[in-house]
Amino acid sequence: MDKKIVIPIKIVLSILFIGCLFDMPYVYFQFVRAFGMTLFAIFAYIEYKHENKIWMIIWTCSAVIINPIIKIPLGRTIWNIVDIIWTIMIFISFFKKC
Repeated sequence: MDKKIVIPIKIVLSILFIGCLFDMPYVYFQFVRAFGMTLFAIFAYIEYKHENKIWMIIWTCSAVIINPIIKIPLGRTIWNIVDIIWTIMIFISFFKKC
């Protein structure tokens, strides 16, 4: 996938994670879980193709944690911290070497 497409998608995902810090309807969080899991899986595949194992593992673990099927009950505070960490990781990934 072209970097010109991936960067805006990562920005949108970061904005969605920041939105999770606010009082949103439950359906918003469900959407973020499904959308986030899908995108993290795509990011992992891209990193696999670029033979970047560390980022592949980061995105794969993120996809597993956020998956909407088998939910991990972390509580609101922990999820907010995870959302912030993911946002930071996404921005760090902009500057990594492919």
